[in-house]
Amino acid sequence: MEINHYGDTILGVIASEDIIEGRMVLLTKHYWNEDFGSKVDLPGAKLPDTAAESTKARYCITFAVDNRSTPIYEPTPHYDWALRRGAWDQATNVPFAATVTLTYPGNQIGLTIPSGCGALAFGEGIYTIPATGYIYSAELLIPGSPLAAANTADQGAAHAGKLFYSLTNPVAEVIEFQDSTGNLTFKIYH
Repeated sequence: MEINHYGDTILGVIASEDIIEGRMVLLTKHYWNEDFGSKVDLPGAKLPDTAAESTKARYCITFAVDNRSTPIYEPTPHYDWALRRGAWDQATNVPFAATVTLTYPGNQIGLTIPSGCGALAFGEGIYTIPATGYIYSAELLIPGSPLAAANTADQGAAHAGKLFYSLTNPVAEVIEFQDSTGNLTFKIYH
């Protein structure tokens, strides 16, 4: 996802499910709490499940800014500071399943933000997503075409949160479709 211009709304959120970067999400609750309450005060973000939730999906999600040095483990081990203290002998720490990246995930295209991890939800603004982030139709070639967020009930779980052309309950509009790359630049309504 590329951030071309952002507005006043940028929220720190916790992904309440696995979400691919660049999808449209809505705010919800979550149950994560770690590091002495550091996640409790943040809202959750989820993909829309129904048509009613699609109208509330007005945030484009991306990875939170991460100042950790590489390698980056997502999610981090259960035991607090296990990587700092070398506490791999604790039963709750090993084995653990984590994605290890040598490059900050926000610099890569189309990666999944794991559930329970911090993320940023961008409101009104102009953003560019790759061809995997929307459902193609010929109307996407026309600037100003209205876009709605796909939901699980109507388009299936694989398409939830993707933008598609729709005159019903739009949340964004097309700014530019790039033929050479398949990237879609769109504007989220305020």
